[in-house]
Amino acid sequence: MHTRQFHDGKQDGLEPLESLDPLAVNSFSDLLEAMKKTAFGGRRLGEAFDILTNMIEDPDCKVVLTLSGAMTIAKMGKIISTMIDQGMVQAVVSTGALMAHGMSEAVGATHYKYQPTMSDPELYEKGYNRVYDTLEMELNLNHVEEVVGETLKRLSPDEPLSSERLNRELGQTLAEQFEGPAILKSAYEKGVPVYIPAFTDSELGLDVSIWAMAEHYRKGHELPSEKGTPLDIWTQLQQYRPTFNPFLDLNSYTEQLLSAKRLGIFTIGGGVPRNWAQQTPPYIEILNVRLGTNLKPPRFHYGVRICPEPDYWGGLSGCTYQEGVSWGKFVPQHEGGQFSEVLSDATVVWPILMMGLLDRISKKQPHA
Repeated sequence: MHTRQFHDGKQDGLEPLESLDPLAVNSFSDLLEAMKKTAFGGRRLGEAFDILTNMIEDPDCKVVLTLSGAMTIAKMGKIISTMIDQGMVQAVVSTGALMAHGMSEAVGATHYKYQPTMSDPELYEKGYNRVYDTLEMELNLNHVEEVVGETLKRLSPDEPLSSERLNRELGQTLAEQFEGPAILKSAYEKGVPVYIPAFTDSELGLDVSIWAMAEHYRKGHELPSEKGTPLDIWTQLQQYRPTFNPFLDLNSYTEQLLSAKRLGIFTIGGGVPRNWAQQTPPYIEILNVRLGTNLKPPRFHYGVRICPEPDYWGGLSGCTYQEGVSWGKFVPQHEGGQFSEVLSDATVVWPILMMGLLDRISKKQPHA
């Protein structure tokens, strides 16, 4: 008869857990370190802090921040700009909407709390755009367009344009004309490139398209006749398009990754920014196969993801880092890859992580 041998865990090298003692916690970094020794979501957050700290403190690591979701409307904008200011990230990949709404804050506009007593048709009539429990004023976006228009005066609709270049130019305008903090302002001042892969899916993309049309009419071309059909008018307008080239972004970003000794990725949400930021390794592998080059695919060594989307729905926002290993995008864990995924609302856990990182920085600085 087989008799089980009861182990205590220690002899098998298992890691012991510790009860979180609130009286022993004196800072956010203390709290996150203690959470790493607990269980469930708390442990995941503590482990994420550990890996995020490793990638930011690694002097040879270039960190890419990818952003999706309405994080600037959710008032996370200063967290993003602080990460850039503190040298925590060296490239940003974002949705265009997130950057556009971040510029609302940059120009001094305000977002408001949604009141459920107001119906959505009423919100539309009053120029209030609702994002779940928060309102973006249509007037705010008009102010954003004024900054975009001021920036585009320095450019020609006939010269090649990319999201990286436009964001750099917008950052320059914000730095020269506005006092407060702003994501693109910080990126411009720190030399951090900001890429928007799905650029036309944003207020910024719409502004640039209309600007290109308007520029040609300002140069003497006649406006479309209102007597034509809507399709006729639209067809006439289509003579004038910005020379936007997304491949400038793709190859600029690839150069950023190829020049790095090690790579880390910090992902808020998922979607296009997350996937676009991770496609460089397959891009280089395909290039090697088809052109006979011998470039080393730049795989990510570190990764931290904050997203409530689980993987079993099959969407990009939920795909795991282990899944990414199968695509050649990440260094496997048995080869030194460090990854953590926190299935939570970023507005809940991101501020805690940020405060922990700032606390670590302050502890390392010499006291006066």
